[in-house]
Amino acid sequence: MRATRKSLALTLGVATMLAVAACAPSSSGGDSASAGTGSSQGASQGGEPINVGIITSTTGPLAAYGKTFTEGFEAGLDYATDGTGEVNGRELKVTFEDDGGDTDRAVTLARDLIGQGYTILGGTASSGIALSLAEQAEQNKVLYVSGPAATDALTGINDYTFRSGRQSLQDVATAGSFADVKGQQVLVFAQDNAFGQGNLAAVQAVLGGQGAEVTSVMVPEDVTEFTPFAAQVLQARPTMVFVAWAGATSGAMWQALDQQGVLDDVTVVTGLGDASTYNAYGAASEKIDFLNHYFPGAADNEINAAMIDHVEKAGGTPDLFTPDGFTAAQMIVRAVEKAGGADDVDAMITALEGWSFDGPKGSYTIRAGDHALIQPMFQARLVSDGNGGWKPELVSTATADDVAPPEAG
Repeated sequence: MRATRKSLALTLGVATMLAVAACAPSSSGGDSASAGTGSSQGASQGGEPINVGIITSTTGPLAAYGKTFTEGFEAGLDYATDGTGEVNGRELKVTFEDDGGDTDRAVTLARDLIGQGYTILGGTASSGIALSLAEQAEQNKVLYVSGPAATDALTGINDYTFRSGRQSLQDVATAGSFADVKGQQVLVFAQDNAFGQGNLAAVQAVLGGQGAEVTSVMVPEDVTEFTPFAAQVLQARPTMVFVAWAGATSGAMWQALDQQGVLDDVTVVTGLGDASTYNAYGAASEKIDFLNHYFPGAADNEINAAMIDHVEKAGGTPDLFTPDGFTAAQMIVRAVEKAGGADDVDAMITALEGWSFDGPKGSYTIRAGDHALIQPMFQARLVSDGNGGWKPELVSTATADDVAPPEAG
């Protein structure tokens, strides 16, 4: 039985820890390799299909994220298995389940899949759901590869949980590269949920550790009128606002900030969301500094091109969380191949710990000590697309080591 790791503990000294962790990401337990580690590299053993359960939102407020994650997963599975869908001669049979953004539903689905003998689970864009699925993974000793969920609490939560996307500390470290925040008041404007609270904790840790005074305005998830909250931001008179937001209410939120003059009077830094949000900022787009996890033009490499090609040929559009699905598939193929199947969960865990590989964003490393996914991040801006809309443009790339989170305790 593997021991449970501690949950992530954030301290004001994390900025120093960040620099130390960035210098020497662990590489024990794995080897450096490119992504294509499927059937062509292993002896064809044959046998029954290996079941993989992917739980994510295809309905509900995060449905768009679930769609792109799923499209990315299918592209990644095709790439990592050289188009066969097999590892060592055995089919990877993937079952996609819709959590609808509901934690209880997701847990029920996970328990049902585990009851059917599934030892590999993946997915979800909701941080709260991901934490519950991580708990199920530990209780039932199955491998769980989370999706776009950004909460830092997933890193190091237990030995059975990995992540295929970035985490909030990586977002905040990228935000910190835009300006010297020492002595400034940084206000976090976010949804009052696991994602928002995680971002607040990360800002307190990283930017607070750099000398910023951190305050917040946290907005309940069910709110649809954001004007009073935007007014609170102005009243606080911050020198910088860090906005952490996800889901269908993004457009209305940004409209409220713009109408209240926040974008005119305050430096605003936020994550560049999916393509549906590009036009939500209007003329204020040029006033916002964007950190970015991914957009199709952010990375220039062969794997990114292959992912985009696969998704577009299948009728989809690559977007913010497409690489998270792609990377999840790479990780699962790697785990199954090196473990000789899916029966030995400990062997699958060992196969992933310390693994360095190439993916859509560039070079990744799964840190052995806490399963953080070390990866590059991006600075971007929105520019006119010539047709009355906006499109992202790369400003610079933040190296994986420069934005690596501190190792979870």
